[in-house]
Amino acid sequence: MEIITSILAGILFATAIYNLLQKQLLRIVIGTALLSHGAHIFILTMGKLKTGQPPILTDGVSDYTDPLPQALILTSIVISFGVTSLLLVLAYRTTKENNTDNMEQLRGKSNE
Repeated sequence: MEIITSILAGILFATAIYNLLQKQLLRIVIGTALLSHGAHIFILTMGKLKTGQPPILTDGVSDYTDPLPQALILTSIVISFGVTSLLLVLAYRTTKENNTDNMEQLRGKSNE
């Protein structure tokens, strides 16, 4: 199971980097969102996936799941949602102000 989630995290990282290197602003925003999702899955995988185990110690439980990766991922999801929302608003505003979402044109280079 950990190998599958590691491969999934790698695929998300690869598609995120591909989208970050594109010229359109929306693809760059999607790339940052995919990068954060890949980091979430990576953190979850590094926490050693255990199914069917409680996340806290109670009486009679000898094997438990570490709750720290789950707490880190939950915090990271909230932060990445805020960052993605901010980037979407900035991309929308930039597109409306400049009538383009092409990074080459926004930098002032001609697109020939």
